[in-house]
Amino acid sequence: MTRFVMPSLGADMEDGILVEQLVAVGETVSRGDIIAAVETQKGAIEIEVFENGILDKWLVPLGTRVPVGTPIAEIRSSDAPMTQVEPDVPQPVRPVSDLTRPKVPKLTPLASQGHPDKGRQRVTPAARRRAVQAGIDLKTLGRDRIITLKELPHVEKPPDAAPATGMRQAIAAAMSRSKREIPHYYLSDTIDLTAAEAFVADHNADLPPEKRLLIGALFIRAIANTVKTFPEFSGTFENNQFVPSPKPHVGMAISQRGGGLVAPALHDAETGSLDDLMVRLRGLIERVRQGRLRARELSDPTITLTSLGDRGVSGITGVIFSPQVAIIGIGTPDRRPVVQDGEIVARRIATVTLAADHRVSDGHRGARFLRAIISHLQRPKTL
Repeated sequence: MTRFVMPSLGADMEDGILVEQLVAVGETVSRGDIIAAVETQKGAIEIEVFENGILDKWLVPLGTRVPVGTPIAEIRSSDAPMTQVEPDVPQPVRPVSDLTRPKVPKLTPLASQGHPDKGRQRVTPAARRRAVQAGIDLKTLGRDRIITLKELPHVEKPPDAAPATGMRQAIAAAMSRSKREIPHYYLSDTIDLTAAEAFVADHNADLPPEKRLLIGALFIRAIANTVKTFPEFSGTFENNQFVPSPKPHVGMAISQRGGGLVAPALHDAETGSLDDLMVRLRGLIERVRQGRLRARELSDPTITLTSLGDRGVSGITGVIFSPQVAIIGIGTPDRRPVVQDGEIVARRIATVTLAADHRVSDGHRGARFLRAIISHLQRPKTL
């Protein structure tokens, strides 16, 4: 019997609220299956299971604030008998405060809690709360299934809910801790993106808007390719030692519609075609906009990219997302005069900045790392 615990979804997370149980007691689960949703300051996060077995029992009721590391379910192997005795597990005692969170609606039984009247609509607490905030009429969604967050139609207007304030507080705490504990150093340079933008324009010439490549995908791929040669910039610093990551999981800083910022990971960002990477990036952005991320996307980034795109600022210097050790910032490209072959010409130039952890790397390696990223971007066909 294995206990599935509340995972840590970032260095700034202390607890989360269990808002959805997506697997019924007695159902088979496989590694990678999403079995629950947890609400944090960063939104509703889908929690994955990392082993095969059968869900034996939920240990925590819906609507409970659960500290990181607390068991929330038990999973048994397929050949083990089902538990008949209630486990002696202490329940978390930190109820949700009415002052900081919206009230959790009366819990609607899930499939794991019996078979409710078929005439009664079954809605999870998180979905019911989101529907109220977004003005969605749940009656239009039918009664033939359990309505969860992912069943709700997409809405452009963000909910005016308390989690936005919680998000801002979480960002403030995490960034303050990062600046206090991590000895940052900063390097910056300019990059000629003329070739990269021409490559993107040529690639997109005959494609519909929903399939076009964005230059941000080139940024991500360039970073992922570069950290293979400079592994000290991709990993985590924990327990007074640096642990390099065997794979580059590039975090992409994305703003949320309701306010705040998250930086979920694009796993194995060095693999697949640029078109494949773009599909994954679009999916990630859409889930951020909907407030529906997966646990591994928040816990796995090994280096982060922050880019303000067309926001009109020439440069951005990021703060490292602990326990990572580096963040890359790329400003808005604009036309600048440069000397090329003895003549002054206009080129598309952007400022690229590295913020890195001095406990792990130094300025010499940082400069070489930054120049290698620039070199990759100036040869876009090799990405």
